Amino acid sequence: MSKFTEVLKNRNFLLLWVGQIISQLGDRLDQMALIGLVYARAPGSAMQIAKILSFTIIPVFLVGPIAGVYVDRWDRRRIMYGCDLLRAALVLLIPFILTYTEMLLPIYIVIFIVFSVGRFFVPAKLSIVPDLVDKKDLLLANSLVNTTGMIAAILGFGVSGLVVEWLGAKSAFYLDSLSFLVSGILIFSITKNSSQRMTLGKMGRDIVEVIRKSVFQEIKEGVVYFFREKRIGFTAGLIFILWSALGAVYVIIIAFVQKTLKSATAELGLLIMFLGVGLFLGSLVYGRFGQKLSQYKTIFVSLILSGIMLVVFAFAINRYPEFRVAALVSLMLGLFIAPIMIASNTIIHRVSENEMLGKIFSSMEIVMHLGFLLFMFVSSLLAEKISKLSILVGVGCVLTVVGVGALVVVKAHD
Repeated sequence: MSKFTEVLKNRNFLLLWVGQIISQLGDRLDQMALIGLVYARAPGSAMQIAKILSFTIIPVFLVGPIAGVYVDRWDRRRIMYGCDLLRAALVLLIPFILTYTEMLLPIYIVIFIVFSVGRFFVPAKLSIVPDLVDKKDLLLANSLVNTTGMIAAILGFGVSGLVVEWLGAKSAFYLDSLSFLVSGILIFSITKNSSQRMTLGKMGRDIVEVIRKSVFQEIKEGVVYFFREKRIGFTAGLIFILWSALGAVYVIIIAFVQKTLKSATAELGLLIMFLGVGLFLGSLVYGRFGQKLSQYKTIFVSLILSGIMLVVFAFAINRYPEFRVAALVSLMLGLFIAPIMIASNTIIHRVSENEMLGKIFSSMEIVMHLGFLLFMFVSSLLAEKISKLSILVGVGCVLTVVGVGALVVVKAHD
């Protein structure tokens, strides 16, 4: 823990970290409110959940590539607090829409715009980390950034399930808006490091270069760089597999848990909270002891263990539909998944040029969400013909086989 404490003594990184804990707490409230709205209109429908989630993912493909270019052109700190303040205002519109109409389409439009704005925020957040910490602290910093989401899952999902069930969706949206506002204020307080200051000469050259290049030319350069660097391409392939699996099981697990545990949001939220506990613990353990481990081998082993635990999760809840059983297995699943994203982000930070990070992380966002969206709809369609249990077991087996295969190949080349 002492090494984590040293990183958190960095004021700028601490402001980023705390801001994200707060805003992601609000995000969890937002997500659970959307699930609650869908459940009220179409209980147990995986396809309806998939539809509303698609409005949060499509901006990745439409806005993401352009956002990555401007993240590398503009001041990343300003992008982040500007996005937070704009999202605070947009989310505040949703309760007013719910007051005057029961139609979901206006809410879908607002959600689409909110997540379009978020396409600028995410690569800016991931790209700014090397500007805030020393290179030797990148793994620890990435572990803490990942932990931000885990803390949000632990507190946010658990609380949000109860808030939505007790107070209704409107309260969740109000709190989400407030969280974006607070996060924006904290990020606004981040100061530039001296190493980030530019000379007039360098600033002039950068301005000329920006004018000379078109946005689409920079997108093309980012794509070429993405595929030219083999380690980035290989890491992207692994992330695509992981997020395809997550997309395939996400809506299925929600409907599966709602049916087996007989709860719309309360127990679902608490169950995700235990998953978050596992992710949090996994992030801490890997961040503290993973410095000497091969990052690729860590990813492969985590895929194997995650696949096995997903199979155990499906059979355990189906055979023993009790919350305590589901909570224990969810915690273990989170523990095994956590190192994958930390190791992946650290690999990208170490092999990428700083001025390309915005475009690289935007490309990674496209890879992740393409897999998620595609297989979310595939599994939703399959769920109408085969059991949800079979889908969960099948995805778990695929993850295990991929992890074992990759580990065997790597060991053969050692």
